[in-house]
Amino acid sequence: MEKFLSRFQLKAHGTDVRTELLAGLTTFMTMAYILAVNPSILKDAGMDVGAVFTATALASAIACVLMGIIANLPFALSAGMGLNAYFAYTVVIGMGYSWQLALTAVFVEGLIFIGLSLTNVREAIFNAIPTTLKVAVSVGIGLFICFIGLQNAHVAVDSATLVSMFSFKDSVSNGTFNSEGITVLLALIGILITALLVIHKVKGNLLIGIVVTWLLGIFCEIIGLYVPNPDAGFYSLIPSGLVSAPASIAPTLFKLDFSGVLSVNFLVVMFAFLFVDLFDTLGTLIGCASTANMLDKDGRLPGIKGALLADSVGTACGACLGTTTVTTFVESSSGIAEGGRTGLTAITTGLLFLLSLFFSPVFLAIPSFATAPALIVVGFLMMKQVTKIDWNESLEAIPAFIAIMAMPFFYSISEGISMGIISYVVLNLCAGKTKKISPLMYVLAVVFILKYILL
Repeated sequence: MEKFLSRFQLKAHGTDVRTELLAGLTTFMTMAYILAVNPSILKDAGMDVGAVFTATALASAIACVLMGIIANLPFALSAGMGLNAYFAYTVVIGMGYSWQLALTAVFVEGLIFIGLSLTNVREAIFNAIPTTLKVAVSVGIGLFICFIGLQNAHVAVDSATLVSMFSFKDSVSNGTFNSEGITVLLALIGILITALLVIHKVKGNLLIGIVVTWLLGIFCEIIGLYVPNPDAGFYSLIPSGLVSAPASIAPTLFKLDFSGVLSVNFLVVMFAFLFVDLFDTLGTLIGCASTANMLDKDGRLPGIKGALLADSVGTACGACLGTTTVTTFVESSSGIAEGGRTGLTAITTGLLFLLSLFFSPVFLAIPSFATAPALIVVGFLMMKQVTKIDWNESLEAIPAFIAIMAMPFFYSISEGISMGIISYVVLNLCAGKTKKISPLMYVLAVVFILKYILL
């Protein structure tokens, strides 16, 4: 065991086994929702729910363990949100492709990413992004993950003004307070509880906040204050059991279809997966690494090649197993906030994904309103990076602001990076500061502009 632990260089990274295990557990708790959400989305594409659940857990476990072993970084991976919706609703339902062909596009994308990772292309893109934009990406992801938390808890809801705060008055009048309203209230209480734990520097504050909020929900269900309404998406908070046998993966295993890979539409679909995954992953790595002060003096991330390789291998394996693009999760920042600094955090998360195959009733009972406080508080922690931006230097600050603004407002990490890089290149070019712009930044700006024109 000592030999195994020595590979993570815990002392050199200022951490210990307990901290890493706690960080891995916290990361898993904040992203375990993907085990329930991903099958429900891919079900609409005609895929078997049980098989997708098993495939998601296995692919996540493989990618997380690879991240820990190859890169020794605390980032967790799973089937990416947004990309799974694009897979089901745009490619399969909208464009009429079979889910087997869509999985093939994901598989091909993974193979291309493996090649790009081995040839340093993705690493070169990471290193080409200016330090100011890297800080901005961290801050933008903080706001983005906070917004995700607010949405997951139904604190922020759709309205005539696009988004507004949940109305308790309306929930009482329309009879939904005991299902939706009480969960929103519990989320708000959970935010305060988690904030107090952070203020008092309690070890494991985010994880404790999740568990306490969940237990409060269970208590409310027991006394009848919370009433499950499955038709509206509000399920029992009490696990239906402890142990269950993993669902068969046979309906999705190796169900790839290469019959249409030479068509133009297939290439467009594959490129869309490729583009979003590339810059979502880079953005997440930048944001989380910046928050944890893992970047060196030149703004580079030691071990990034291994991280990108784990991401790409995870995607290829996930497609073979039967799930959509595997990518690095922004929820990794919750484990980093708990002190996770090495690959032991990622491996812990991966092993918990494996355990979830046998304890799915417990993990599927964790409600989104319980994990939302952790995501919101992580947003606060990532927001601290904004002080590293020199706001008096407009040529640096304006592109940074655009990148920060774009992520939550356009609900996309890749859009934030796209608009940040385009504005950085254009503004510095017009101001005559061409020496600040690397050749690769020009290439990226052109690629992003073409993306907006062609896709």
